Amino acid sequence: MRTTLELPDPLFARLKARAASERVTLKQLLRHYVEEGLRAAPARAGLSRSAATLPRLNGSLALEDHVLSNAALFELLEP
Repeated sequence: MRTTLELPDPLFARLKARAASERVTLKQLLRHYVEEGLRAAPARAGLSRSAATLPRLNGSLALEDHVLSNAALFELLEP
């Protein structure tokens, strides 16, 4: 299958230079990078957000877990 990629000129120049230094075609290098990227674990898998992964404040200003719900936080903001 053929596709078209729009790459910034500096990135394209780096890719061409890398392909030349590895003595492979640009097509081979890009295929390798795509296959390598697909084999890797998804980068965003570890970035799911929940109250458990958010930074916590310790000490006298710390909030209890039940106060971290959206509804409870909105109540804290209301005058």
